[in-house]
Amino acid sequence: MASVKKIVSTALMNEGVKYIEKNPMENMPKLLDWSEKLITRENHKRYLQNFRDIISDPDNNWYKLMERYFDELSPNTRKKFLINYMVNSGIVGIPIQDKMEKKYNCNVPWAILMDPTSACNLKCTGCWAAEYEKTDSLSYDTLDRIIKEGKEIGIYMYIFSGGEPLVRKDDLIKLAEKHSDCSFLSFTNATLVDEEFAKKLGELGNFGLAISVEGFEKETDMRRGDGTFNHVMEAMDLLKKEGVVFGFSTCYHKYNTDAVGSEEYLDFLIDKGCMFGWYFTYIPIGKDAVTDLIATPEQRKFMYDQVRNFRKEKPIFALDFWNDGEYVNGCIAGGKNYLHINSSGDVEPCAFIHYSNVNIKDVSLIEALQSPLFKQYKENQPFNKNHLRPCPLLDNPEKLREMVKKSDAYSTQPIDREEVEDLTAKTEEISKEWAKTADELWEKSQEEKSKKKVHA
Repeated sequence: MASVKKIVSTALMNEGVKYIEKNPMENMPKLLDWSEKLITRENHKRYLQNFRDIISDPDNNWYKLMERYFDELSPNTRKKFLINYMVNSGIVGIPIQDKMEKKYNCNVPWAILMDPTSACNLKCTGCWAAEYEKTDSLSYDTLDRIIKEGKEIGIYMYIFSGGEPLVRKDDLIKLAEKHSDCSFLSFTNATLVDEEFAKKLGELGNFGLAISVEGFEKETDMRRGDGTFNHVMEAMDLLKKEGVVFGFSTCYHKYNTDAVGSEEYLDFLIDKGCMFGWYFTYIPIGKDAVTDLIATPEQRKFMYDQVRNFRKEKPIFALDFWNDGEYVNGCIAGGKNYLHINSSGDVEPCAFIHYSNVNIKDVSLIEALQSPLFKQYKENQPFNKNHLRPCPLLDNPEKLREMVKKSDAYSTQPIDREEVEDLTAKTEEISKEWAKTADELWEKSQEEKSKKKVHA
């Protein structure tokens, strides 16, 4: 039944794409009419109505982002985004995930994050990847099997991290070609992007990049090495020329928050061609973790306010994975929305939580989702009633200690095998400090929601 629905949905959207490409923004309402026939979830219907509101106002920043989508992206990228991301991953995939979650009594994620390799051509300050053996990697066959098993349970979104994933660019392209019904995204430092690779991504259409950048030249090169910023800018120019969908991935910390949270920074990256921007706050993982880089509560609040302002004003999709917990009911890890498979094959609840019970080389994907640590996540999520304190490490360290011990999970940190008590000790104090600020923001946010309901 799901495959039939997928075929019908894809056929409808193919026709819709052909139709709207003649005059994209004018014909967009027709595409939304077709989309409405495919939607079953109530929250998706609300999103559709939001889109209708957006396209009725040419001055809206989201309208301008949609214009950028049609003006700047290659034809195949536009098509694959609508079909693979919107239809397969969103409309078709989610009901299958819901069904499988009930069948197997475990979380089933929307996306899988996996590390093709631990190798990297940079050595960034505060990055745990430097500790991994450079020979660690997931074979092509293993990556292919994960995707096959993922599609069987409704997962059509696959993300690569590392190490530097583009060390394996030929294998990643091969996977995107083989699984042409899926969406792929790679976190990357972009220093390995060349003209040939950019051209291939533009032709493929289903493979985008999230480019790591830490601010302007001074801030980026501080953590990533001299000359890195200029390499990134050259890569963005190549990708924009070929119509590849890409955005920025920025880690904000004590010494770059003012820069990366500024309008100047965001406007600059929009001009470079970024369609989205993902903000992460610095997490102190690994034996060489620099705890001094942890953002202060004041800085985290600054980012909370700035990202919300950006979403109201700028033609780019911006989000903050910690401060946007209120929109996804807290933490998204542990298979709730995503999971992480490292280059050794250890299946972890999160890219920042290096503990596991199983290795993907020994078990199926669904068996990994049923492992003790993942069950602990399912039982305990959300970790706090205040969804602005979503993380079991940064915001609720006592929760992570409890889950790791109850599940008898082992450390996957390669060199120091960091005990959970040592890891959480680094965030104990900052979690208490952030709690005060977060509770004030949460109370204010809930009051505003209540007022809107009354007026509605």
